[in-house]
Formats: sequence, structure tokens, C-alpha cells
Amino acid sequence: MTERYQVPVGVEIATQWAWRVIVFAVAGGIGIWLLRYFSEITVPVAIAVLGTALTIGAVDWLEEHGIRRVLATFIVVLVMLLAFIGMLTLVGQQLSTQFTDLKSNVVEGISQVQDWAKTGPLHLSDSQIQSWLDKAKDSISSSNTSVFTKVSEVGVTITHILAGFFIALFASFFFLYEGERIWAWIVALFPKAARERVNSSGHTAWASLTAFVRATIIVALTDAIGIAFGAWILGVPLALAIGVLVFLGAFIPIIGALLSGMVAVLVALVAQGPWVALAMLGVVIAIQQLESHVLQPFLMGRLVAVHPLAIIIALAAGVTVAGIVGALIAVPLAACLNGVIRHLVTVAQEFEDDPEPDPA
Repeated sequence: MTERYQVPVGVEIATQWAWRVIVFAVAGGIGIWLLRYFSEITVPVAIAVLGTALTIGAVDWLEEHGIRRVLATFIVVLVMLLAFIGMLTLVGQQLSTQFTDLKSNVVEGISQVQDWAKTGPLHLSDSQIQSWLDKAKDSISSSNTSVFTKVSEVGVTITHILAGFFIALFASFFFLYEGERIWAWIVALFPKAARERVNSSGHTAWASLTAFVRATIIVALTDAIGIAFGAWILGVPLALAIGVLVFLGAFIPIIGALLSGMVAVLVALVAQGPWVALAMLGVVIAIQQLESHVLQPFLMGRLVAVHPLAIIIALAAGVTVAGIVGALIAVPLAACLNGVIRHLVTVAQEFEDDPEPDPA
């Protein structure tokens, strides 16, 4: 009678896996919720970690050449800050000097669009065009949000950005100055039996992250220089500002430089018409082909060893969870997890091949 009502082995195994998956999913969901709830802290800290991975080599080099670590850290952080301010200044200078010409080009472009709508295949009348313009104005003016509410929202956003900037700045300083000490404190929180593997896994993840950030810098510089040079050759306004935008956008692999490069195409379309815009689009596509077929395989493939499919899945998951910030952090996280998993598998195989002898 007992055997008749016995649960099949397959169902029992599936049930055991099911409740474990549920526990992992709940724990992961709570973790993601906490990270998003404290995003004003976690996002600047994550950016600080990426900046630390990029500049830790410079601090170590200065310390090896006789400069005290605290002074070396201060120098590197100051250079990072000046570089960031320099990029913003460059963009502001370009906008201030070329904004008037660009505005007149926008007005002329709109007039050309209106003329094409009347003389082109649409054959629209002046009354139809004016009615569309009136509808657009009405949709803008009928917004339920007051101007003061929008201004207050912008003020709050700027305050959060400034707070996050200073958190990232100070976190970068202390990560560069005493990162080993901070990591040792984190390792000490784990059980004693697991500390060795946690420590080695952390160093492996850090090596993967450092390789990823350095490879990304090379890719971002190549994208920015190529697209900015193409914009300059074609006479597109704001070429240097476009280069800065592409450089920052390239930190989101695969799609970042492409999306920021579309800004150059739009500026070319507004400023110089469709033919120059098509040429600018060709430049952006050519740079993307160089990145996809040369830089990504040689740099990302060899240094980080993350498959392009894994990068795309990580990007999609990051965008779903946290938007642009998630896309920025998802791929470095995937690179770290890939390195840690490979390391743990290697350690497990070495343990199986050479187990410790049983005590006599």
C-alpha cells in the first residue's frame, strides 16, 4: 500500500529544486529592492568602484616611486576630478560658442520640413500644417504639471546628483587609499572556514573588473576619437562635445556608443541636411564595426572572457532592473561573476584531483 502512493523520484527532486529556486528568487528580489531603495548610496559607490579599478594602478605606481600612498591617492583623485571638470567645460564651451548658429540651423531645418510637406509627396496645405502645429502647442500647454512643480523636481534631481557625486568622490579616495584594509574587514565577516575562498574569489573578481574597465577605456577612446574626427571632417557642429558624449556612452557596451553616435547624426541632420547626416551615419556604423569585429574580440574576449551573448543578456537585465544605471553596472558585474565562477570551478577541480589525506 505504501509503494502505491509513493512520490515519484523525479517529482521529489523537482520539488527540492523548486523551493531552493524560490528561496534564491526571494533573496535576490529583496537584494535588488534594497539596492534600488538605497540607490542614492549604492550607485555612487558602484561608480567609485569602477573608478578605483581604473586608477588603482596609477596609485600603486606612484607609491612604488617613493610617494606616500595618501599623497598618491590625493594626486590621482585630483587628476580624475580635473579631467571630469575639463570634459564638462569643453561641452559647455562648445555649446556656448555654437549654440546661436545651431539654433538658426534648427529654424531653417523646420522651414525646410514645412516646405517639403507642402511640395513633396504629402502635398499638405498651410491650414493642415498649422493645425498640426496648434495641436502640438495645445498638448504641451495642457500639461497638468505646473511650472513650479517641474522646477522643484529639477532642483531635487540636481541635489541628488551633487550628493551622489561627492559620495563617489570620497568613496573613490578611501577605496584607493586603503582598499585592502576595507576588503580584509569584509572577509572577516564570513565564517573562518570560508574566508580563504572568499578572499581569493574577491581578488579574482577585482582582476576581472580591472581588466574590463581598462579595455572599456580603450574602446571608448577609439569610439570617441573616430566619431568626433568624422564629425569634424564633415563640418558637423559640436564635434568635441559629441566626442565627449560618445566617450561617456561607450561605457555601456555594444549599444552605448551607437546611441550617443546618433546624436551626431541628428546634429548633422539639423545643421547640414540629410546628405551630411547620411555620411555621419556611415561614420558611426564604420566605428561600430571596428569595435564589434576588432576591439571587442581582442580586448573584451581575451582580457575579460565574457561571451557577447552574455553581455547582451546582462545589458537587458540591467536595463530592466535599473535603467541606464543598471546597463552601466550589469556588464562589469557579469565579468566579475564570470571570473569568480571560473576560479571556484578551478579550485574545486584541484581539490578533487589532490584531496587532503585522511588522518591516520
